[in-house]
Amino acid sequence: MTGAAAPSYDELAAAWRALRVRGIHVREVACVGAPRTLLMAELGESTAPAVTIAAGVHGDEPAAPWALLSLARDGLLDRRFAYRLWPCVNPTGYAAHTRVNAEGVDVNRSFSRGGTTPEARAIITANRDRRFVLALDLHEDFEADGSYLYEPLAPDAEDRFARPVVAALEAAGLPLQTIPDGFDLGTPEAETPPYRLEVGIVLVDADAELRMFSGLPSSLFHYRRGTPPLTFESPRTRPWDERIAAHRIFVTTVLTQLVSS
Repeated sequence: MTGAAAPSYDELAAAWRALRVRGIHVREVACVGAPRTLLMAELGESTAPAVTIAAGVHGDEPAAPWALLSLARDGLLDRRFAYRLWPCVNPTGYAAHTRVNAEGVDVNRSFSRGGTTPEARAIITANRDRRFVLALDLHEDFEADGSYLYEPLAPDAEDRFARPVVAALEAAGLPLQTIPDGFDLGTPEAETPPYRLEVGIVLVDADAELRMFSGLPSSLFHYRRGTPPLTFESPRTRPWDERIAAHRIFVTTVLTQLVSS
C-alpha cells in the first residue's frame, strides 16, 4: 500500500471500538478548545506495571496506527503489563494525510509547558496521575528504506532495547536503515545532533537533546518524567504489510526485553 490510500480514520476508530467486546476499554478523550477527540484504549490489570504506546502523531504516517491496532487485536501485548494506548494522536492530520494537525502545528513538538496543542494537552492531562515503565512512539519515515529506532539515554547509561530489536528485524528479513551523515533525524537546524549512529539505531544523549528543542517531542516529555522512551520508524516507501510487520516486531521484542531486564 505504498501508493494506495490508507484506510480512513473512521475505519480505524470503528475497528478500535469493535475491540470493546474483547475487554479492551476504548473511550474518547476531549481535546479542550478544539472540536475533536482522541481515542484512548486500556487493557491489562490495574496493578501491573504500565506501558504506554502512541501512534499517528504525524498524520502522514498511517501504518503505525494500524500496526498498533493489530497488536491489540491479535493479543500480542504481553499480559504481564497494563497498557494505555493512544491509537492516533493526530486524527485531523491522519484524515488530511498531513504531518501537522488542523491548526498546522507539529503535535510532536508540542509536549512542553503542559502541552501547546489540543492533542498534547489531552494526553498530558489524561496521563497526569499515571506512571509508566516504558513509553513507545510509533512513526514512519519518508526518506528511509529500512527501519530504525531512537533510544534516548541518560548520561553513562547503556542501551537496553536497540540491539535486540535490530536482531529481531534482521531475523525476519526486514530491511534496516543505514544512517549516513546528513540524514534527517529531526533535530533543529544549526544544532549538532547528540547521537551515536549504528545500522538501524540512533542512541540519543537525552539530556543534550532536551536543551535543543523549544517544543518537546513526546519522547523527551516522557524522559523528563522518568519514563524510558523509545521511538520506532518504519520505512514509508516499503509495502504496507512489511511496515505493519516491522512495528509488531519492534513492540513485541521490546516487551520481551522489558520482562527479562
